[in-house]
Amino acid sequence: MCLGNGYMGTRSAEEEMYNHTTRNTFVAGTFNTFDENEVTELPNVPDMWQIEVYVNGDRFHLNKGVVESYKKTLNLKNGELTRHFIWKHKGYHLSFQFRRFVSKENRHLMASQVKIENLTDQTLKLEVRSGIDGQVTNSGSQHFTDGDKGLVDGKYIQMMPQTTHSKIDFVLSMAHYFSAKDMIQRPETGRRSFYGIYKFELVGNSTETIEKRANIFTSIDNDLANHSIKAMRDIAIENLEYFEQFTFDQLLEQSAQSWQEIWDKHPITIESMNPKDQLAVRFAQYHLHVMTPGHDERMNIGAKGLSGEGYKGHTFWDTEIFMLPYFTFTHPKIARRLVTYRYLGLEGAHKKASSNDYDGAQYPWEAAWPDDGEVTPVWGAADIVTGQPTKIWSGFIEQHITSDVAIGIKQYLDVTGDEKFARRRGYEILIDTAKFWASRLDYNEDKDIYEINGVIGPDEYKEHINNNAYTNYTAHWNIEYAIQLIDYLAEQKPEIYKKLDKKFDLRPLQEKLAEKLPKLFLPEPNSEGIIPQDDSYLSKRILDLSKYRTTDGVDGLFHDYNLDQVNQMQITKQADVLLLVLLFEDLFDKDLKLKNFDYYEPKTTHDSSLSLSTHAILSADLGKVDQSYEFFQKAISIDMGEYMKSSDAGIHAASLGGIWQMIVYGYGGVRMIDGKLRIEPHLPDEWSSLSFGIDYQEQALSIKVTKNDFTISKVENGEPVTFIHKGEEVTLVNTLTISI
Repeated sequence: MCLGNGYMGTRSAEEEMYNHTTRNTFVAGTFNTFDENEVTELPNVPDMWQIEVYVNGDRFHLNKGVVESYKKTLNLKNGELTRHFIWKHKGYHLSFQFRRFVSKENRHLMASQVKIENLTDQTLKLEVRSGIDGQVTNSGSQHFTDGDKGLVDGKYIQMMPQTTHSKIDFVLSMAHYFSAKDMIQRPETGRRSFYGIYKFELVGNSTETIEKRANIFTSIDNDLANHSIKAMRDIAIENLEYFEQFTFDQLLEQSAQSWQEIWDKHPITIESMNPKDQLAVRFAQYHLHVMTPGHDERMNIGAKGLSGEGYKGHTFWDTEIFMLPYFTFTHPKIARRLVTYRYLGLEGAHKKASSNDYDGAQYPWEAAWPDDGEVTPVWGAADIVTGQPTKIWSGFIEQHITSDVAIGIKQYLDVTGDEKFARRRGYEILIDTAKFWASRLDYNEDKDIYEINGVIGPDEYKEHINNNAYTNYTAHWNIEYAIQLIDYLAEQKPEIYKKLDKKFDLRPLQEKLAEKLPKLFLPEPNSEGIIPQDDSYLSKRILDLSKYRTTDGVDGLFHDYNLDQVNQMQITKQADVLLLVLLFEDLFDKDLKLKNFDYYEPKTTHDSSLSLSTHAILSADLGKVDQSYEFFQKAISIDMGEYMKSSDAGIHAASLGGIWQMIVYGYGGVRMIDGKLRIEPHLPDEWSSLSFGIDYQEQALSIKVTKNDFTISKVENGEPVTFIHKGEEVTLVNTLTISI
């Protein structure tokens, strides 16, 4: 139920305090290190939602008294969180209604409202304690100096902490508004905190309203001309003063209108026997927009968005493979900022490559501020056998991230036709990543081939393996495309060629790529048609995984085995070979895909939230639509299901991108194949129709799929659109219906 707008995100902990509650608010891009032994992370910003209420001197708390009619609701349409209940304690009965939202219209603004109704005849004495609590931490790590704090004009509370190492200044400001006429108020300051204490009477059968509005500004905000503390303090107060002309509901409506623009852009409608299916895609879209910093190209999407401390706010391959496609196909302006982040990250990628004695751009497995380079922690959880910390090897040897970035860039260019980005940034990334792979290849003199040894593929349960199929094939694609791109630029775009030639010395680089490409080893299917996940996978012992695939939560396997033991078994954490045949479906025929699906899926624990969407899409492609729908149901339940611990560390961002992909890629049949749009829908039995839209080559397309046919229309007049359907080119002029 987290709230946000891409600039900030906040968990929906209750206003009143409880033990063992995680109270998190994050501002995108504000990374800091706690000390020199830890990696950078998004700091937990001082809490401004907290409100403590005392009734006749007794602190209101849901663990006291009797609670009736409790209801807590997140309205996905407008981003409002509400909570309502009746509290009975010591003879007084009170109705509480809490409302809050983070504005989608004004990125800095958050607001909350509490209505307290006295349901008895007696007059009650109320005391409210509300302000800014800077004592919150990231699981014990404090990222802020105490900073100046105070009361401005007797009304506005302000706190000005600074991050300890990155030296980012924050200005946190808040104002309170009460309906009570006769009220006593006083400020109360503490270490890393500033509160207002407000006392008033609540007469029988009456209601009082408490409202607070707050904002956050930082010294890295790209909408500020002056980042001095004084300038930010002034604009924060001006901001709060300006909004005083609007009621709470009017501010909420302004935010709702900005949300409505999102819902109106390519709405998805599912006619299903299960209404949860429709809810799931709205839930996914809501969270994708809550967590994505579409306002600033220096920032990207964290693996947990802005909803929790998990993965420290870092960006992974999750963006390019699982979340970027949603924005590429539906909100290309946001997508452009996400791919620009990778261009800005070239410095960090060069830094990482150089530290490993490689050339070109080796993208970090975990990324934070774009030029930071690698920020993956070195040590993780304790080994179940040895009791010692487990080394996290992904930051060292999970290298497919580099070709994943290239895949995301190429898809963005194919879908949007953004020639300006291609010329200025995209082509450079595609060549720089290929340059890395050319330097990364290991020459096997005995076989006269190039290999990629000592890596981790998408299946992170296999470490230090050689020739991971996904890694080798995607590296091969990256190199092959760069060779073709250099020729294209020389022939068609000589000015761009000239500019890039100064950076790369293109012809010698192309010769090196062309010399190595034919010898790059690509794992071939064995006699049973199975593509080896790596050189040793198929020779390892098989373990029955049914015990681990039917329990709530993940990592149950590691209650019985350590990673070294799992490394010696045919156990796959998530789609690996199957992701390869999905992304590069034109390289493999349907029979081979079926064989590999039937071989690898039973050996997959789906311990990664990234896994189920890939299996759902691929099984739909392969005609296993019933099984696909089972995967779909499991996938939409990761964050929206009955297992209450699944999202403790934060929302599963990539899984939510996967929900959109399962619907549009899997059942809508949309795909980019070798740079061309392909549409081949197949609905599950539970669905009678699916309507959705995409942006393609600067044109908006609307698609409706039924059991018998699909209709595709252009929203506005424009050039004809060509796409592939069942191997044939189809040209869309205005509206076209095709029988399924």
